[in-house]
Amino acid sequence: MTDTIAADLSPRAYRQAAQFLSGQDADWASHIATVGPCRHEPKPAREPYEALVRAIAYQQLHAKAGDAILGRLLALYPGTSFPSPEQLLATDPELQRACGFSATKLATIRGIAQAAVDDIVPNLDEARRLSDAALIERLISLRGVGRWTVEMFLIYSLERSDILPVDDFGVREGYRRLKGLEKAPTPRQMREIGEVWSPWRTVAAWYLWRLPSR
Repeated sequence: MTDTIAADLSPRAYRQAAQFLSGQDADWASHIATVGPCRHEPKPAREPYEALVRAIAYQQLHAKAGDAILGRLLALYPGTSFPSPEQLLATDPELQRACGFSATKLATIRGIAQAAVDDIVPNLDEARRLSDAALIERLISLRGVGRWTVEMFLIYSLERSDILPVDDFGVREGYRRLKGLEKAPTPRQMREIGEVWSPWRTVAAWYLWRLPSR
């Protein structure tokens, strides 16, 4: 994973990335031709605190279940699009638990809020100045926040163009399907395989997530 901070994820850059990946081999070329242009949709205006809380809320859940739980949490804070760390911490944890969070998830979410108050979770401007490696090291120190969660933050909030979440089942299973393998690569194998896709590993992940089941 590179430490490039500035990223160009414009439509032109997506076209360049697709052309680069199509040049890898016939499997990539065929898949990209079938899927069409990359339509990755990051949310760059979100503060890191909000992005991390949202990522934890959806962890290990189907999108609809995550939407419902997060919706109930946001309903506790009328008049605001998303509660501040201070608001979240000032709320009775039992009210938040009633939204559908497990005790572990709620502890993680409240820990993220406290870390934001303590300036461990950077604000958006600071995060944009930090490298991928620096952000990963800083944020995985938080209870319940793993590398995958930080990588989703890097991809969707900071628009980093060279992130390959090798622990993601969809990425590894997508590669298995792309290559017609009997078994998906391990995270370590996936990291080695993906090195040749740099500097467009985010776009590679986007295409791997779109491999149909066979």
